[in-house]
Amino acid sequence: MNKFSWYEASSIEEALKEANATVSETIQPGFPEKAAVLKAGGIDLLDLMKEGISNPDKLVSVGNIPDLDQIAFQEKEELRIGANVTLTDIASDTDIKNHYFALHQAAEQAATPQVRNRATLGGNLAQRTRCWYFRSKSHDCYRKDDGPCFARSGENVYHAILQNNYCSSVHSSSVSTALLAFDAAVEIATAGGQLKIVPLKDFFVYPHIDRTRETILQAGELITAVILPAAKKNSKSYYLKMGERKSQDWPIADVAVRIDFSGNKCKKANIVLGAAAPVPYVSQPAIAAISGQQIGEATAKTAGIAAMKEATPLSQNAYKIPIFETIIQRAILATLS
Repeated sequence: MNKFSWYEASSIEEALKEANATVSETIQPGFPEKAAVLKAGGIDLLDLMKEGISNPDKLVSVGNIPDLDQIAFQEKEELRIGANVTLTDIASDTDIKNHYFALHQAAEQAATPQVRNRATLGGNLAQRTRCWYFRSKSHDCYRKDDGPCFARSGENVYHAILQNNYCSSVHSSSVSTALLAFDAAVEIATAGGQLKIVPLKDFFVYPHIDRTRETILQAGELITAVILPAAKKNSKSYYLKMGERKSQDWPIADVAVRIDFSGNKCKKANIVLGAAAPVPYVSQPAIAAISGQQIGEATAKTAGIAAMKEATPLSQNAYKIPIFETIIQRAILATLS
């Protein structure tokens, strides 16, 4: 790890004034000289620095900026989660558990207790892929330097089975999978003093659109909060994660389901897959399979199969298809209880 200086920002304005680059920019060849980047919990950034992938000259800490660590719940309006709220805070919040259950589950099952205590919501959304070729200083990579995607013909057991033509990595945020199920939006502060609200589905960027980043964040921008619409009374949600180990592991596959019910019939649904594509993936075929239908074993199974119709597995990860089919079915049926 290279030497770096540290700056403790006391306000959003101060942080954006001090930072001049994104972490993504520091990974590209010819990144800005004297690059200063924003740091929240630092879980992902410090890993990138230790791996020699990112070498900023200055870290601008946003961890002590007032009000970014607050959760505000208004039952008939919205849930607002500050960017510096930790995953532990999300998992232990009673209002989130009662009204946004899938989000509670995703946060509770993420990583390890030590990581959850430190990892912030904003940093979790903005983290880079954990693909081992991307994280290897010894390998070229499509995302790093427009090189080949070695995962396509190499070790790809944990990689994408959907939308994997350009880059085979999967997004690392399980919390994003749940947030997308609730139609969340991201609040972003800009260096010009403005706030913009971006739907989470538009926050993530596919590699064929921009190979250098996973999100729309630019230099001079900071995530300040995530906003979820008011939960509907007849809405149920559920999150399921499948990994090689029950805890302390990246998911092989995960799914978040939210269904608005009319009796036992699906009035409206969201089905989002994690560890399936380079960004959290909203499965329109699965949604179409249950929309307007009575929820039961048959419709849930149909949705799981429909979600995998477009899968393009690589040489070592076709095993993910039956896993996704199964956990989608189980998550849908779990909303009935």
